[in-house]
Amino acid sequence: MPGLLLGDVFPDFEAETTVGKIKFHDFLGDSWGILFSHPRDYTPVCTTELGRAAKLSSEFSKRNVRMIALSIDCLEDHYGWSKVLSRVSSEKTAGDEPLRVWIDVEAMLCARALVLTPAVFIIGPDKKLKLSILYPATTGRNFDELLRVIDSLQLTAGVRVATPADWKPGVCVMVPPSMPEEEAASMFPAGVFSKELPSGRKYLRYTPQPKDQSKHTDTGNSQTEPGTTSQP
Repeated sequence: MPGLLLGDVFPDFEAETTVGKIKFHDFLGDSWGILFSHPRDYTPVCTTELGRAAKLSSEFSKRNVRMIALSIDCLEDHYGWSKVLSRVSSEKTAGDEPLRVWIDVEAMLCARALVLTPAVFIIGPDKKLKLSILYPATTGRNFDELLRVIDSLQLTAGVRVATPADWKPGVCVMVPPSMPEEEAASMFPAGVFSKELPSGRKYLRYTPQPKDQSKHTDTGNSQTEPGTTSQP
């Protein structure tokens, strides 16, 4: 979407969908949202993507994420494509409202720029854009990565931490360099430790992932960094 930056309020709109007329912000409510755009219905790569979304619908629901998909075709085509997706996913989707919502773009002029290429947008409960990725039509989206990103976004939205490269739920998180040591020690009772660097600077600080932020994820892995196995 031209001019839309991370942190901007995602445009609200009204549109006819396969579950009736919606107002986008009302559709999201207090949930997180993920919007997929597709060049057309019945495209092979997009069919595998939304089939994968169907299989993972319970994982998105655990994270309080509502899914919605967008393409340029008419509602009649959307209904037909939904039946195909149900077979591709090998799961029934008739009761899965988030997956069944396909916007009729003729009623969504503000989003026309989205439908030329596959894209994904993650929107927070505050209706602000948290992540956007634009994909070439030949490359399918990685849904494991989308779940990982949502876990990171939700964790860091509630706690003043960051997640390192290749972070997964249960792996230690990073303490911001701007946080004084005394404050960090008070905020993270499980302990804060620094990675030793040749410069002697202690800006790579880690702490175990806060347990109260991991209720939807597997926290059996207590690695300090990706690729390591124990905390110093």
